[in-house]
Amino acid sequence: MGLWATARDLAGRTSAERNRYVDFLRAVSILVVVIGHWLVATFSYVDGQLMPGHLLKSHSQYQWLTWVFQVMPIFFIVGGYANAVSLESAKRKGIDYAGWLVARLHRLVTPLLLLIIAWAVTAVVLRALGARPEIVVFLTRASFVPTWFLAIYIMLVILAPPTYRLWRRFGFVSFGGFVVLAVLVDIAFFAFDQRWLGWSNYFWVWLAVHQLGFAWRDGHFRSAPKMLAMAAFGFATLYLMIDRGPYPLAMVGSPDESLSNTLPPKATLLALALFQCGLLLALEKPLRRALDGVRLWAATVLVNSMIMTVYLWHITVQMAVGGAFYLIGDFAFRLAPGSAGWWLSRPLWIALLILVLVPVAMVLSAFERRARAAHARTPSAARQITGAVMACLGISFLSLWGLGGGPAPWVDEAALALVVVGSFLSGLIFSEKSR
Repeated sequence: MGLWATARDLAGRTSAERNRYVDFLRAVSILVVVIGHWLVATFSYVDGQLMPGHLLKSHSQYQWLTWVFQVMPIFFIVGGYANAVSLESAKRKGIDYAGWLVARLHRLVTPLLLLIIAWAVTAVVLRALGARPEIVVFLTRASFVPTWFLAIYIMLVILAPPTYRLWRRFGFVSFGGFVVLAVLVDIAFFAFDQRWLGWSNYFWVWLAVHQLGFAWRDGHFRSAPKMLAMAAFGFATLYLMIDRGPYPLAMVGSPDESLSNTLPPKATLLALALFQCGLLLALEKPLRRALDGVRLWAATVLVNSMIMTVYLWHITVQMAVGGAFYLIGDFAFRLAPGSAGWWLSRPLWIALLILVLVPVAMVLSAFERRARAAHARTPSAARQITGAVMACLGISFLSLWGLGGGPAPWVDEAALALVVVGSFLSGLIFSEKSR
């Protein structure tokens, strides 16, 4: 049975109680991220040499677009909702924390491991063929860019049970607590130049956004007028933070080498989350009615069946297509980034990348859909957490350095080993079978 037929079959058997809008937002948010990455990565000739670039750095007038394309807050809100549903289901079925965790980690780590191992092998081959070290570093660092998100999201999954208990006991106070911590970190970052402390906002900012998903699950976001008021408040707060405060305009990347809203995260992302959450959840009722239609819901199911594969491999596909154009003819890079001709060519460029990504995702997503063997032993919670933390550290280092770009010899190989060994400890290697 083909993927579309399978998706239609699954769509037809979906429980009436399932909130399809959660799956829809997950699919749309990842697709928006993919297109955003494809837009901001540019190549142009400088003194006769083809050089990589970043649209937000070379054309700062387009930084406002990141308020649309930075949709990671939506994915974390959706993650909070999904984790709440999963925890409730595990409690009903009597599944303990270890059993719940291994199932959640499996879907995240398996496709990630495939990407990293594939690029490790590719790096070895490129070096053997005489590729310059800086080329290998650039290709691997770029292709590992999507993995930063999984590193922090895996940590939020590990923390989901205690943070859900916080939500159940304290409600929006738990959200406010994380917001206060994030704001205090920003004050220390800007007012007292404690830059190192800013990295803790990878937890406080995204934990706060994740709590919004719990609030959604508990039915606090049903009123469209209230959601629009939340959106207006988030937009106004974000505008004031940038216009009157020390924050940059761009919500993604690091167009300003000395300051970024995402590296490390800033409280601006909380305001953005309120803006996006309010706006999108105001549309929930009509879109849930639309998702009752078989075609739209089946398409949503299909995208979600390969969502991690699409997300993790989209930059690799971009690198491969760009490399192919460079080898067969450089006409694709003659248009100046940001020019009228360049913008007019973007729909064709994105359509081409989609045409290449779709078959790649259809083949590789088989790994994403693999289930753990029913007889596989569930590792202890302590072992899973240890392995997951190791893997997340390795992922973080690889996304910063690539392969060969570490600050000292062998550190990138050590980071790669952390991912592989951590995945093994978590019981996510050698324990699958096909559904």
